[in-house]
Amino acid sequence: MRVGVGIAVAVVALLVAALLSLALGANALSPRLVLDTLAGGGTDESRFVVIEQRLPRTLVGAVVGVGLGGAGALMQALTRNPLADPGILGVNAGAAAAVAVAVVFFGVVEIGQYVWFAFGGALVLTAVVSVLGSAGRGRADPVRLTLAGLAVGAVLSGVTTGLTLTNPDAFERLLGWSAGSLVGRGLDGLASVAPLVALGAMLALVVAPALNAVALGDDTAVSQGVHLARTRLLSLAAITLLAGTATALAGPISFVGLMIPHVVRWGIGVDHRRIVVGSMLVAPVLVLVSDVVGRVLVSPSEMPVGIVIAFVGAPVLVVLVRRRRGATAL
Repeated sequence: MRVGVGIAVAVVALLVAALLSLALGANALSPRLVLDTLAGGGTDESRFVVIEQRLPRTLVGAVVGVGLGGAGALMQALTRNPLADPGILGVNAGAAAAVAVAVVFFGVVEIGQYVWFAFGGALVLTAVVSVLGSAGRGRADPVRLTLAGLAVGAVLSGVTTGLTLTNPDAFERLLGWSAGSLVGRGLDGLASVAPLVALGAMLALVVAPALNAVALGDDTAVSQGVHLARTRLLSLAAITLLAGTATALAGPISFVGLMIPHVVRWGIGVDHRRIVVGSMLVAPVLVLVSDVVGRVLVSPSEMPVGIVIAFVGAPVLVVLVRRRRGATAL
């Protein structure tokens, strides 16, 4: 009963957040006009604003939320670290470094081209971290994975900073993307990577039951028949697909993958099957609402969604960790 209510509330919240994303901005529209426009009616102005401008942005924001939420839930279970997020494996750093290289050395200027470089960087970086974090017969230890991700991510962050600071054009082009933004994101880039998000989500759902045992420790997981190497490999693949695609679309956004699994765990329990699904439903709500706040707060200008989430996420996370259930270790 509690789980069903929680999922229902998350779905309603997501629909409301999507409606707000379509209605609010520099040119505010009424919810009724938005719904009428989506149904094929409305005015010429509303069709331009809703269908051509805000609908693609809303869909991208929802996909980014799904990716970050699902990846965060998997990361916290895989590493048994309640403070883990997609950035801990260096996914954000790998994507940012690849984009910087693309801009500086290949002259990439289109967001649609950023996506593939960013995803490729995230994929390569995750593979490198997996190799460095492996111990014994290819079994990756959570502590080794965490340390390897932090170390390689720090090095790549330095490389990215060096490239952008020594190249003014690259600095200007990467400024918005590196802050985490949905501005200018269209359906072309989304359509090309949507299958990757769907594949990552399916892998996350497949591996989630085994993560319940992994969270109790390797010995317990093995005694329950879990194949550790396969579970970790599938988890890493899902994390790369989800977080890599989200980072490629919107840039490195912090706090979503860290905070949302705590919120879901507090609301519907510690079963990772529920946490993964709940995180992929709740995270888009945070991304979309934060994007709306960024539009309205400094209208007619905009504040990048990544900055808004940082302001919202930090105090909420502090409140959550003060609650015993919200901060329970995995």
